[in-house]
This record gives sequence, C-alpha cells and structure tokens, in this order.
Amino acid sequence: MIAPIERRLAGLRQQTALWRKADETIGVVPTMGALHQGHLSLARAAREKCDRVIVTIFVNPKQFNDPDDLKNYPRTEDEDARKLESIGVDLIYVPEPDQIYPDGFATTVSVAGLTDMLCGESRPGHFDGVATVVSKLFTQTSADYAFFGEKDYQQLQIVRRMARDLDLPVEVVGCPTIREDDGLAMSSRNLLLSDRSRVYATMLAEVMEDMRQKLQGGASMAAILPDAKSRIMTAGFNKIDYLELRDGDDLSLLEHSKPDARLFAAAWLAGVRLIDNMAV
Repeated sequence: MIAPIERRLAGLRQQTALWRKADETIGVVPTMGALHQGHLSLARAAREKCDRVIVTIFVNPKQFNDPDDLKNYPRTEDEDARKLESIGVDLIYVPEPDQIYPDGFATTVSVAGLTDMLCGESRPGHFDGVATVVSKLFTQTSADYAFFGEKDYQQLQIVRRMARDLDLPVEVVGCPTIREDDGLAMSSRNLLLSDRSRVYATMLAEVMEDMRQKLQGGASMAAILPDAKSRIMTAGFNKIDYLELRDGDDLSLLEHSKPDARLFAAAWLAGVRLIDNMAV
C-alpha cells in the first residue's frame, strides 16, 4: 500500500502526536525526491530501527546557487511514492513551500568551519540552506532518528554538528554509499546525464579507487594528484571543483592517509555536477 502523503504541517503533527502517545519511535529520511536505491536503502535502515518512518520530499530552493539548477532538478513524486511502497513507509511528507518558509521567514542556521571547504567553497550558502531546512524537518517531524547517506559525507558531518550544537533530540545515522554496478555513486543528478555521458561518468569513481589504493600504499597526494586530474579531464569531464584527501571527522586537509581519512571529489560532466567520496 502506498503511504499517505501529507502536505501541511498541522496534519503531520496530528499524526506524529498519535505515534508519540503510543510511545513509538520515529525515523525520518530527508530527501529532495527523484528517489533511487541509495534513498531506498536509507528508508530500509529507518524501517529496521524505528517503529514509524517518515520520508520527506522537498526540493529546497535555499540549497541552490543556480536558478537553472533548481528549475531542472528532477521531480518525480508519484514514482517516488511507488518506490517506497514495498518498504512500508508510514508517511510521505511533501510540504508546500509555505510550510517550510512562511511569509516573513528570516532565520538561517549556519554551521561554521565544516562549510568553508569542498562543496561549501564552490557553492556559497548551500550548506546554510541544508542546515536550515534539516533543522526545520527535525523539529516538524519530531524524529528520534534521521538517516543520511555517506555519499554526501560533508552534509552528513554538518548535520551531525548542527544537531549536536543545537541540542536537537535526534540521532543522525550515517548509511553507506550505494553504487551502480559500474561503481558510479547513485545520485538523483545521474538522471540528467545523457547515455554517452553516463558511460564517461564512471571514470570519477575509477580514478578515486586507484588513488585510494596508492594512498593506502603510502603515496602522497602531491605525487598522485596530477595524473588523477589528467585522467578525469581526458575522460570528458569539463571541470574539477576539488579532488582532495581530508580527515573524516573535522574535514581538515591531509597530504597522506591516516585513520578515518577520506578522499573527496566533485567534477562537472556535460553540465552535471557529480560528487563522490571514499574512505581511505
């Protein structure tokens, strides 16, 4: 059975109040829709851990720097609802814009430090938009647990820090990146790639895997970075925003591998920005 869709905050709170009265735990999976197996894996993780599961679908305008990027972002609500049917989600929250940003909305949640590098450097204000909408979704759903994919690892760390700093009573659960059979990290943006570009896209993960093995063998980033960037660009990518090794906790820049180090990449292919990261 397809889960009911709620578009108004009052209706959402009426339902969660009943669950709270029954002493049931609530898990939330915040998404922007265009659901793929990565999103569904989060919903399954929530289903296993929680009594009740809410999946939210909201294409957040405050996360987009480019109006065309916002306009072109895939919107597939009916298909998304069908995909969630087999998981047994209890409620799909698809808020109208005024339920998130009412008239006169003037508050921004900003996490210093973690937002200044990687995607934050090339997309100014992006993570303020993420932190603001996620903090609202946490309070609106009154969730006990929230599930995020490690594919957006910087986002995961920012949300964890935000929840901790603001004493929000929610545990943020990170879940492994889900990949296509050819290694490409699953992303809603993959739907924007042409068939030809989709073939070239796999080179990003392939190069990162080679880098990971060399770093594990003791190589430095300075030694392997020029060749890695050359391979990515030769494969047809238009621009590399970053290809860096960072600490998995505070995201500080690293030159050599260490425990909890992660390799991060963002690159443009045929007008589509692809991101990935791997534990080293």
